Amino acid sequence: MYQMEIFSYTEENYIKAIFTLGSSNTSKEKISTGSLAKHLKTKDSSVTDMLKKLADKKLVTYKKYYGVSLTKKGKRLALKVIRKHRLWEVFLVEKLQFKWDEVHEVAEQLEHVISPKLIDSLDQFLGFPKKDPHGDPIPDPEGNIEFEPQNLMSTLKKGDFGVVNRFKSDGEGLLRYFDSLGLRLGDEIKVKDKMEFDDSVLIELNNKILSLSKQATENIYVTIK
Repeated sequence: MYQMEIFSYTEENYIKAIFTLGSSNTSKEKISTGSLAKHLKTKDSSVTDMLKKLADKKLVTYKKYYGVSLTKKGKRLALKVIRKHRLWEVFLVEKLQFKWDEVHEVAEQLEHVISPKLIDSLDQFLGFPKKDPHGDPIPDPEGNIEFEPQNLMSTLKKGDFGVVNRFKSDGEGLLRYFDSLGLRLGDEIKVKDKMEFDDSVLIELNNKILSLSKQATENIYVTIK
């Protein structure tokens, strides 16, 4: 009988972190141990030790001084963990009335549940959601993931019109800030002006004019209409 390979919480966290860093790496270079250590808030030496273990399990390709990348096996594992994390976030918000800035840490714990049957049942119970509460796409059971065409709000020009479809950061402070502005997924916005001296942006939202800093607009993705 086939026996499912089990990985530790730490191993799964590393694999997910490598996938996340790789997804935002436009240069397609391998992920450095330094950037991984910073992301996981740990020491470079600890990262090196773990990467050697993950390489032995065929989850990553790692060479000292040249960085790390996921193997096909590692990518499959990363997508499984991400699928569980994002489904639990939907469950916490939609069924348990958690706020969207409260779910990340709880989902970090729940994402390590092993049972595929439980996760598939959760997916069905939630109505097969395509996105989590922050707009991130949810991988399907086979690990397929759909990305919509989108642009960072910071790259939009005066007169551009679109729909907010994802928030880059799930940091609690930033999400609470967006809450205070009344800015949520699905909102239609129009760029009224862009300030050259600090790259802040004036947008029209629900017949109101809001001023957003560069830091804020670099964490909002918009589908241009």
